[in-house]
Amino acid sequence: MKTLSRVVVLITLVVSLFGFIGSELAQALPLTSGTPLLAALNAVDAKLTTEFGQKIDLNNSDIRDFRDLRGFYPNLASKIIKNAPYEKVEDVLNIPGLSETQQARLQANLDNFVVTEVSSELTEGDDRINPGVY
Repeated sequence: MKTLSRVVVLITLVVSLFGFIGSELAQALPLTSGTPLLAALNAVDAKLTTEFGQKIDLNNSDIRDFRDLRGFYPNLASKIIKNAPYEKVEDVLNIPGLSETQQARLQANLDNFVVTEVSSELTEGDDRINPGVY
């Protein structure tokens, strides 16, 4: 029985070895000196190289991105997301139904926000309110 097991293992190893030798190696996208690196990135990665990666994007960020701002998570953040898209950062001050405290918090944090073009990769499926991270 031991001999049979050894033979089966040996055959499996040999077959696996031939599979690795015959397979082609994965190749990266060839970049020439004139090709920008962004061409190799997907849409979300490309957006992270802009202000989106440093500030909260009012049109594309999900509710979790507002956690570091005091008084925003979850109520004010939900209002911001539900009233998107915005053309400029100051448009967030025009959300209907804001209390004076909420408007003051928004005014004090305008420098923490940016507005970029809406990206379907980041906003599709209503995941901005409940991104499913538990």
